[in-house]
Amino acid sequence: MSEQRAFAKMNGLGNEIIVADMRGQCDRIAPAAAIALARDPATKFDQIMAIHDPKTSGTDYYIEIINCDGTQAQACGNGMRCVVQALAAETGRDNFTFETLAGILTAEQHAGGLISVDMGKPHLKWQEIPLAEEFNDTRRIELQVGPIDAPVLHSPSVASMGNPHAIFWVDQDVWTYELEKFGSLLENHPIFPERANISIAQITASDALTLRTWERGAGLTRACGSAACAAAVSAARLGTTGRNVTVTVPGGPLEVEWRNDDHVVMTGPAEWEFAGSFDPATGAWTRDTAAAKRGVA
Repeated sequence: MSEQRAFAKMNGLGNEIIVADMRGQCDRIAPAAAIALARDPATKFDQIMAIHDPKTSGTDYYIEIINCDGTQAQACGNGMRCVVQALAAETGRDNFTFETLAGILTAEQHAGGLISVDMGKPHLKWQEIPLAEEFNDTRRIELQVGPIDAPVLHSPSVASMGNPHAIFWVDQDVWTYELEKFGSLLENHPIFPERANISIAQITASDALTLRTWERGAGLTRACGSAACAAAVSAARLGTTGRNVTVTVPGGPLEVEWRNDDHVVMTGPAEWEFAGSFDPATGAWTRDTAAAKRGVA
């Protein structure tokens, strides 16, 4: 049996997150352990954010992101906010620099408890997202759901925030579309060689939009931070909003700013639920009733 590791069950606007403390060890969380934790109703999650010792000078921690199907993800904005809240409670610090598969990013916890994550620069060229076919204009690509002469959804915007996103723009309420039925099909469409996060978005004002997302490797989610960022960037590129928008996901609102330096900053809350310890090889876990609220270690 592997050494037990501490974790905190948290959420970011309903995006279910496990923040796992893997510092000081070389072991990693096995896919089977992630799947086992995801199957348990108490520890069901969208992503695990595994905190490792830093790999690169100038960074505080390396964060490995694991989906509920055991696969790796490059980015998770809501999960990063949970990591910041847990580490801030543990260390007393408010600013952190992290490394992920998507690159190096910074994050800050504000006095009021909200957390801002610099998600980096969006990737907008077809080969960077990546797509399997060349599209000169990724503001809209040729892809549709439904009959060719009367598609239910069509012409999504595509972008990468470290992970691939496709955003279908609609005029009706985003809840009128059965994303649960076609999300998996679109996630695994051949146009996306690395699969993709699939969102339905509606512009509600010049500075606001609503969003539902089928998350790659996780399914329907109440919040996806990187999808909110991709949608905000795509809306600005289409000219339907400005570069500062409120993105309302099923779990609540996120503030997204596409700055003039091309970086995308997302701001929102995080919530601590409970702490425990788990076996990173099997996923067997126990609850820690004595753990200080909001900590991870």
